[in-house]
Amino acid sequence: MQTTFPRLLLKHAAERPQAPAMREKEYGIWQAHSWSAMAVLVEQMACGLHQAGLRRGEHLVVIGANRPRLYATLLAAQSLGAIPVPLYQDAVAAECVFPINNAEVRFAVVEDQEQVDKMLEIREQCPQLACLYYDDPRGLRNYSEPGLAALDTLLAEGQALAAADPGFFQAAVERTQPGDVAAMFFTSGTTGNPKGVVHTHGTLLDRAQAGADFDRLTSAEEVLAYLPPAWVGQNIFSYAQWLCCGYVVNCPESSSTVTIDLKEVGPTYYFAPPRVFEGLLTSVMIRMEDAGALKRRMFHAFMDVARRVGPARMDGRATGWADTLLYALGNLCVYGPLRNTLGLSRVRVAYTAGEAIGPDLFAFYRSIGINLKQLYGSTETAVFVCLQPDNQVRADTVGIPINGVEIKVAESGEILVRSAGLLKEYYKNPAATAEVLTADGWYHTSDAGFLDASGHLKIIDRVKDVGRIKGGANDGAMFAPKYVENKLKFFPHIKEAVAYGDGREQVCVMLNIDFDAVGNWAERRNLPYAGYTDLAQKPEVYELMRECVEKINADLAADALLAGSQVSRFLVLHKELDADDGELTRTNKVRRGYIADKYGVLIDALYGGRTEQYIETQVKFEDGRSGSVNATLKIVDTKTFAPVKAAA
Repeated sequence: MQTTFPRLLLKHAAERPQAPAMREKEYGIWQAHSWSAMAVLVEQMACGLHQAGLRRGEHLVVIGANRPRLYATLLAAQSLGAIPVPLYQDAVAAECVFPINNAEVRFAVVEDQEQVDKMLEIREQCPQLACLYYDDPRGLRNYSEPGLAALDTLLAEGQALAAADPGFFQAAVERTQPGDVAAMFFTSGTTGNPKGVVHTHGTLLDRAQAGADFDRLTSAEEVLAYLPPAWVGQNIFSYAQWLCCGYVVNCPESSSTVTIDLKEVGPTYYFAPPRVFEGLLTSVMIRMEDAGALKRRMFHAFMDVARRVGPARMDGRATGWADTLLYALGNLCVYGPLRNTLGLSRVRVAYTAGEAIGPDLFAFYRSIGINLKQLYGSTETAVFVCLQPDNQVRADTVGIPINGVEIKVAESGEILVRSAGLLKEYYKNPAATAEVLTADGWYHTSDAGFLDASGHLKIIDRVKDVGRIKGGANDGAMFAPKYVENKLKFFPHIKEAVAYGDGREQVCVMLNIDFDAVGNWAERRNLPYAGYTDLAQKPEVYELMRECVEKINADLAADALLAGSQVSRFLVLHKELDADDGELTRTNKVRRGYIADKYGVLIDALYGGRTEQYIETQVKFEDGRSGSVNATLKIVDTKTFAPVKAAA
């Protein structure tokens, strides 16, 4: 797409000046910002940043939740030819040091006191960080630090420059070209320091437009922007496609009000990782278990109808008149109210990505009339590689290559992608760039998979994680840890799983329970507990986990390729895996190698045949304090099944 982000902003401001561009909820009230108001805000911000010394080609860090003035900061930087670098707002201070120093950042724009404190904490380690601006002044009245100022101050200075030199902003926008760098996103860094993924205006907007064309998005869409702006997916859905299509982006009041705001907004275009859809369904099932007997019977009866009829209706296939009538009655009594309770009553297109989504979970949403689909992409591909057409939605694939994408599978099983949306480079890392980008423009995804007979892409696991069982009855069998982990996480009672088995005789797993779901399950059985650690080690909970694991083993036995990946032993961890403790990335991906080092004593116990193991673990609390959690963990053997032979 041969344009830039600021030019698209000005185009909407000229064509639809009074139409709402963004809404922000403050003190319980939604405030609208028109396209013309956003354009004025961006102009003032750009002029202010120029006055402060930000120059073309420089990086500017932006940290905070989704806020109109932070979105305006991104556009202002791009208008000047500078490069915004969004960082995760929940990252601890130490995690910001490498990106800021790597990108030689002098300017930071942050949301509030929490982010200001983080920047001040690392200032000695980042001596070039000279200018720090904040949006929300609460708690900052008595701060007196060199270079610290409110965004209001910056905007006032920008307003003065805009009045003195009315042509400055337009000239700056015209100088910025589609091939110029538009943004840099740091990867999650599962194996070391994160890498800065460099994207141009052209790469991001090309994929944003391709995705919009695929799903026929228009300016009439409503989107809720609640995921971290530092994640490229949020940037595409709520920034790049926002400017391509001109729809309305709604910013929640806070992370704690998202579910309420979701119901108030009623988005038509919605994205959430599987964990969010799992959480929504878990909350529904908990409420139904607490409901009266008549309501429970009605719910389950109509859900049986939905599972039988709903997916066919979503795919445009005909259903009998009796089923059509029953489904219409179910829609009146159950499905419609349920969609409304979830905040998804107006959704026309909903996507999930990042991890596999369970077939039962997937079928549930589609059966009640929510057009939930899967997509495939990454930071390096500007998200959109494969999408599922409305009438070809399946739980076991991630869709077909969309317009402008070529896919081929290497002999190793690795998926290679070529499109106009590929990264320009990894910043200051030519060796890493050369590893993933070939001379003829193919990107190595590091994902193992294949295209099936209908042209849909199936993902098995990360290439580096696919291993082999060594020794024992399954010697030489394929081991795909992520595949096993995702199947386990399909159960509402299991929040996280970490599987090991490469180079070993059997597969062993460490589990995290879902505290809300298992807590509710325990309370209904009058099972007392004193917190996560106590609940996780209850014999009854272990029996519940064993049932889940053995169901997965039965499923794996039916897959000739992965029958050897059945789980032989497991334990339930005494604490939840946490990004603050280094066990997950900021996008909630398991850091399997780090966990193996940290919990080596548990892995040794799993493979050493022990029935229990004591462990004490250092943890970080939300207020920054450190502490420890200790427990004696039980280790349990599970039933495995003989591989099911295919019929002749």
